[in-house]
Amino acid sequence: MANETILMLPLYLIGFFSLAAVGLDPLFSKNKKVIYYLSLIGLLEAAISAGYALYLHTLTPAPNIEISYAKNMVSTGGMAYFFDILFCLSGILILLSSPRYFTREYKELSEFYSLILLSVSGMMIMAHSANLLVLFIGIEIMSLSFYILAGFIRIRIMSVEAALKYFLLGAFSTGFLVYGIAMIYGATGTLTLSVIQLSIQTNTINSLYLTIGIGLIIIGLSFKAAIFPFHQWAPDVYHGSPTVIAGFLSAAGKAAAMMAFIIIARAIFGGLSQNNFVKDLYVDVRLVLAVLSAATMLIGNITALVQKNIKRMLAYSSVAHAGYLLMGVVAANERGWSGILFYSTAYILMQIGAFIVISLSERNDEQNLKISEYRGFSKAHPYLAAIMSIFMFSLAGLPPFAGFFGKYYLFTAAVETGYVWLTIVAVISSLISMYFYIGLIIKMYFEDPDTQPMVAESGHAVLALTLSTAGVMIFGIFPSLLMDIAKIFF
Repeated sequence: MANETILMLPLYLIGFFSLAAVGLDPLFSKNKKVIYYLSLIGLLEAAISAGYALYLHTLTPAPNIEISYAKNMVSTGGMAYFFDILFCLSGILILLSSPRYFTREYKELSEFYSLILLSVSGMMIMAHSANLLVLFIGIEIMSLSFYILAGFIRIRIMSVEAALKYFLLGAFSTGFLVYGIAMIYGATGTLTLSVIQLSIQTNTINSLYLTIGIGLIIIGLSFKAAIFPFHQWAPDVYHGSPTVIAGFLSAAGKAAAMMAFIIIARAIFGGLSQNNFVKDLYVDVRLVLAVLSAATMLIGNITALVQKNIKRMLAYSSVAHAGYLLMGVVAANERGWSGILFYSTAYILMQIGAFIVISLSERNDEQNLKISEYRGFSKAHPYLAAIMSIFMFSLAGLPPFAGFFGKYYLFTAAVETGYVWLTIVAVISSLISMYFYIGLIIKMYFEDPDTQPMVAESGHAVLALTLSTAGVMIFGIFPSLLMDIAKIFF
């Protein structure tokens, strides 16, 4: 039981602190910092416990240990703990950057911290799911929190509109996901991922239901990850959401959706050699995903070229990054899965970091968000300009930053599996993205300012930026730190 407690401790802690934040909020309505620090402590403790469990897994890598009271429902593999740490890290970065943003622009509301904890708990449930029903529950906890976070500033019309669009389209996509899960159950007679894999290996499945189920699940998860043509909601939602929240939705939410892709793909296509139908279906599904990946990269980056608002530019570019991540699912090999883990880590650090910089320069109900207003930014704010440049270089995929190696692993994984054309499209797409990423750097350093954005200093936000920048640079210089761990999982 002691071992089981250690293995389940990250979920216990995030669940406990989420409920504690909700329950104690009314008691500390006049002192918001209590819930703020409680939330930070909860995320830190969950991350530390997940790190310890991951350490134990790296010492003796083995299949998941069965939890007696959660049989066939919860996974305890190393990949789950890795994503636990990643999701907690994203929550910590957002919490550090949020208090000054809300007190400066709006009114600080402590329920924000509860929602961050709840959304992270949903992601962690997804990471530990060994059953499609558990996976669905985790997705819905995350999604419902996201809908509220998008419309958190109720006095802003754009924020309310973002939440409404997100909710309506999210509910629509949930229908596809539920029907897909139902079809998988009809095809295999179970919702347990390991039993689904065994059923497919032994050819005890309904082929039609399986095909329809996979198609519906792809549609549902494609919406969560903002993959073309299910990406239309993303720019409006990210633009309308409060700036710090937009970074969280676009980075952590995308990583969670890609993790769900990994979990389902490995379960369904884990035993190809004994089933010719599934082997043929696998080839077709990979081709469909490759086409979606190529279209997502191109549409996202080409559309980002013409954006004048920096939040919309990063929103459309986030669509393109979903296409890069999808390459790992297309490759469906050890390098591809590891590449998704590496790039998800890098993307959370650089995307959230970029949005934190934007939140510090934003003023008066989303003023100072035009790209043209960043002319000469380096002259008044050299520290923030240097950090923003690092994030832009990394997002563009230039060495020696983490974004470069993330793309490198994903691109080479696609080449290894014969998708050379997809890699060529990805390289072209990356070249297109350099225009607006490097263009922002040029404006900050080589153009004279029209007006100078005022920047609010915040010690906690600076700490978040320092952590993000350090991660982007360290994992860029020493990529093996992550890749060596990732390889153990597959």
